[in-house]
Amino acid sequence: MTTDRRTVLADAAIDVLAEAGMRGLTHRAVDRAAGLPAGTTSAYYRTRQALLTALVRRLVVRDQAELQSAGEATPAPRDADELVGQIAGFVEQRLTGEGRQRSLARYACALESAHHPELREILVPRENAGRDTVRDFLAAQGVADAEGRTLTLLACVDGLVFDRLLGGGGVLEEEIRGLIAAALR
Repeated sequence: MTTDRRTVLADAAIDVLAEAGMRGLTHRAVDRAAGLPAGTTSAYYRTRQALLTALVRRLVVRDQAELQSAGEATPAPRDADELVGQIAGFVEQRLTGEGRQRSLARYACALESAHHPELREILVPRENAGRDTVRDFLAAQGVADAEGRTLTLLACVDGLVFDRLLGGGGVLEEEIRGLIAAALR
C-alpha cells in the first residue's frame, strides 16, 4: 500500500467517483474517503479539474498495471475456447467483480472526457499485454487486419461490461464466444 499522498488521494477519488458519481466527487469527499484532515485534497489538487486529471492518470496507471500483470500470468491461448475463457475470466473477476468500482469510475471518466478533451488524451486505449494476446491469437489464426479486429472485439467486450455494470446479469462467456467467432470469420 502506498503512502504517497497524491497517490492515496487519487485512489480515494476513484472510490468516491465510483460510489457517488461525478457530482459527488468533491475535495471534502476525497478527504473523508482517504481518512485525511479536511483541506488535504485541496492542498494537493487546488481545483476540481486538477483532482479529476489526477484521478484519470491514476486510473490508467492501475489499469495498465493490471492488464500487464494478467497478460504475463496467462499463457497464450491455444484455441478460441481458451481465449474465450481468458477474456470471460478477466471480465468477470476484474471488471465486474472485484474491480467493479474502478470500472464504474472509468466509465464516468470516459463520459466526462466528452467535455474535457485533455482527459480523453489520458484515457486513449494503450498497448498492453491483454490486447497483444488477442491480436497475436487472431494473427496466428490468419485473420486479415488482426489489429482492427482486435480493437473491434475489445470494444464489443467493453460494451458488454458496461451493460453488466448497469443492468447486472450473468456470465458473459457465450456473448464473448460469439464475438470471437465473428472476429475469426
